[in-house]
Amino acid sequence: MAISSLCKALPVALLALAITGSARADSNSTASYVINLGGNIIATAKFNLSDTAGAYSLKLDATVTGIAQLVASGIAKADSTGTVTASGLHSDAFDLITHSGGEDFKVQVQYAGGDVTAFVVTPPIVNNINRVPIERRQLSNVNDMLATFILRGDKLDRSLCDYHAQVFTGIERFDLDFRYAKDDVATSPRTGYQGPVVLCHVAYKPISGHYTTSELTNSLAQSDRILIWYAPLKDTGYFIPYRVLLTTSMGDLSMVLTSLG
Repeated sequence: MAISSLCKALPVALLALAITGSARADSNSTASYVINLGGNIIATAKFNLSDTAGAYSLKLDATVTGIAQLVASGIAKADSTGTVTASGLHSDAFDLITHSGGEDFKVQVQYAGGDVTAFVVTPPIVNNINRVPIERRQLSNVNDMLATFILRGDKLDRSLCDYHAQVFTGIERFDLDFRYAKDDVATSPRTGYQGPVVLCHVAYKPISGHYTTSELTNSLAQSDRILIWYAPLKDTGYFIPYRVLLTTSMGDLSMVLTSLG
């Protein structure tokens, strides 16, 4: 994949791979990240989540920056709203808008009890022989791609990585299988957290909505190096990505937590 294509696809790709937030009654938290490709900063992202009486609102702002601006520019804004349950965040509505190359792209998805009730993509996705059709039966027991990556547990241990997620982005349906890799410690003073973390290995399985010719999709599906380090968010019982790392044809793509508020 050329670097211009990667940068234009970056907002959506990053949303599917590295999401953060927090959740507890009447709380409001923010987290900022920096995204690097091959050692160069290419984007920044900031998340805000408010939780009032078990109803959450999660917002994302991401911007292509640094050296990537030489070949592409882009922003992404996303909103996820829903309920906080014993197992984490469950989406009722998801909205995404990206702006790249002078064009806007919008996605709106409605969920009820984990089932997709409606979705609209503007402009519509082009269907051709290479796009795998989305089937109605694949849109049950799913979550959006923001809420999916917030984990909840009793403590920071390997049980966090015992996790299977079914995701519908409004464009694609895919599965994520997490498994425990190891315990680790975050020590860098330049990051937004120092302390114990748990490393999860993530396997990505495309289900439908993707193009069989997509280099990005095929690379993710074949990769054995999609890694997420999870850190505790104070005493909320929620765990957020501290670091995300995956290998691409252009080098290592990573996202690191830089501040919490």
